[in-house]
Amino acid sequence: MKKSLLILLAVFACNVAANANVYGDVDCDGVVTVSDVTALYNYILNNDQTYVATVDVDGDGAITSADITEIYNILLGIISPEEPPAPVTEYTVNGVTFKMVEVEGGTFMMGTELYNGSAHPAHEVTLSTYSIGQTEVTQELWVAVMGSNPSYCNEYGNEELHSNHASWDAGINLQRPVDYINYSDCQAFCEALSQLTGKNFRLPTEAEWEFAARGGNLTHGYEYAGSDSINDVAWYKETIPSPTLWTDGWGSQTVATKAPNELGIYDMCGNVEEWCFDWFATYGAEPVDPQTNPTGPETGTRRVMRGGNFITNNPGLMKVYYRNQQNPDARGNTRGLRLAL
Repeated sequence: MKKSLLILLAVFACNVAANANVYGDVDCDGVVTVSDVTALYNYILNNDQTYVATVDVDGDGAITSADITEIYNILLGIISPEEPPAPVTEYTVNGVTFKMVEVEGGTFMMGTELYNGSAHPAHEVTLSTYSIGQTEVTQELWVAVMGSNPSYCNEYGNEELHSNHASWDAGINLQRPVDYINYSDCQAFCEALSQLTGKNFRLPTEAEWEFAARGGNLTHGYEYAGSDSINDVAWYKETIPSPTLWTDGWGSQTVATKAPNELGIYDMCGNVEEWCFDWFATYGAEPVDPQTNPTGPETGTRRVMRGGNFITNNPGLMKVYYRNQQNPDARGNTRGLRLAL
């Protein structure tokens, strides 16, 4: 009887604390500490609900190790306890599930003052609410939609390319981002995915990409997508298992294995560089007028790419405002995409 009363009191206390809505406070003691990780482990391993109020920390509808990661991010200061993650929606196509993160609309300064008006001058941009891929499009999702794998970074991907480096063991890992795709390939993929799902999937605009990389309205002002320390969030030449060409460990890495940014989005720095919708053009030396939902110039010769890649050796090329450009017909083992909706 006494034990039952204690449990009831504990549950009541949890419910009261849960109403305080402290994000990540699993054990409902009013603060986020390592004890919340322990409580969540006990729930996952033993279904122990005695001192648990809210176990679905990241709000994706499932109780997984991702919820533990979310608490770690709070403890490490990557996410504030007062800031719940952005809403996440799951989609499944031909048995493969992927997630889209809602980015609440807002106004931000796109570009940077550091360039003093040369190519990246800061200017005001306002965006409506949209969704963006939680990860880069994986090889698994590409195969589910397109039926084949063009990727260089996979043992059974692009066999013609691999014949030039037959000794390289790329390994089989469909959770790497898809690569070796050009702009037209991305458009064909988005069209096929849209037909399969009934949704209007597309490439993000450059402004949408940068706003999401900065953390949207939850931004902490980091230089990289989720941290001021590039090693925390990016797979690049200094962090991949082997920086030497055509050796084991060289190449793109499994998505979502570095820390996410404030919105819970992964790999917006490093891994593979990402195609954007826009034609590339310099912002111009003169001040740029405020813009709403910009889509870039109407014509051009090269498309915008963002985020850096696994062979990048200069962290400055992976900052949230850094811009790159590429011939839309060009393919490469460092080029991939992220979806928008």
